[in-house]
Amino acid sequence: MRRGRVEEESYLDWNATAPLRLEAASAVADAMGRWGNPSSVHRRGRAARQTIERAHEAIAALLGNADPNGVVFVSGGTEANHLALLGTGRERVLVSAVEHDSVRSALPAAEIIPVGPDGIVILDALDQLLAVDLRPALVSVMYANNETGVLQPVADIAAIARRHGALFHCDAVQAAGKVALNAEAIGANLVSLSAHKIGGPPGTGALILTDDTELAPLLRGGGQERRRRAGTENLPGIAGFAAAAAAAEVSIYDRVRALRDGLEAEIAAIAPEAVVIGAAAPRLPNTSAIAMPGVAAETQVMALDLDGVMVSAGAACSSGKVGPSHVLAAMRVDPGIASSTIRVSLGWSTSEAEIDHFLRVWTALYRRGRGVAKGALAA
Repeated sequence: MRRGRVEEESYLDWNATAPLRLEAASAVADAMGRWGNPSSVHRRGRAARQTIERAHEAIAALLGNADPNGVVFVSGGTEANHLALLGTGRERVLVSAVEHDSVRSALPAAEIIPVGPDGIVILDALDQLLAVDLRPALVSVMYANNETGVLQPVADIAAIARRHGALFHCDAVQAAGKVALNAEAIGANLVSLSAHKIGGPPGTGALILTDDTELAPLLRGGGQERRRRAGTENLPGIAGFAAAAAAAEVSIYDRVRALRDGLEAEIAAIAPEAVVIGAAAPRLPNTSAIAMPGVAAETQVMALDLDGVMVSAGAACSSGKVGPSHVLAAMRVDPGIASSTIRVSLGWSTSEAEIDHFLRVWTALYRRGRGVAKGALAA
């Protein structure tokens, strides 16, 4: 293969964004041809409003028994998280040590709930934190980690929060469409979702209120979204989000899990010293955080990309910068392992050929790295 020209491409960065579903693209195109303002009372406005209301129902269905009236459309998962953390007006906010940066940055002074080496919230620590301060609190813990795929015991977290009179916000952005979600089983008062993680268009998301929790809008100036988020709704984006939600099939991730497990088994056979972060914990079926000791994550990402394999090093929300992972640091992963960890994330259309492609390129890189290490030792 000539350097700079990729003959084969394998996209294995689905946790960063999923490809736009055909159903979503069609819905976006259709909505762009219908330019009525959903707040207008004429026929075009009423037609646009009907599209918005149907979308409320489709997004609520992602959470099983959620109330469509509780769906608030926003610009994405980041805004949904900010609205949850800032709009509830709670005096105390507690977030897990492995939350997405959009949660960590919303309230930098939030109290931190520690996690164990497996990346799972230490429930006793949460219980104790809530017990020592009786001020009204909000607990924010994600359903699934974007870097490791580790799943949190959200029902247990909800029970602890409820026992102390705290609200519970769950960022379910990574979990939606990959595992079955049910509002009652999660037990959260507020749940964040994002369109582009499930094959919808970027720039659209939702915060779902599962009860009558009061929410002060961050954006004011109009009565849209039941006065919870002012501004003319993004009709094409919302229509595409609804279409992607309707097309999501959790059952297909049984096949994806088999591909992921096979990939990890091959890695273990090729490189016994390789580490899969969070492997002993419940995880998303599509995510694998793999460390190749001695080879920097950034080097791996670039080398893989040169051969047409697209993965990432941790979260993909830092303008392409690769830095230390706060998630792996919170899990107390050895810094040398953490700095050599890449994230491989699969999706509904991932093929065996793409997994084979990754393994070929990863193996070649691993063997080159081993060769360099042996040469350095010999010298």
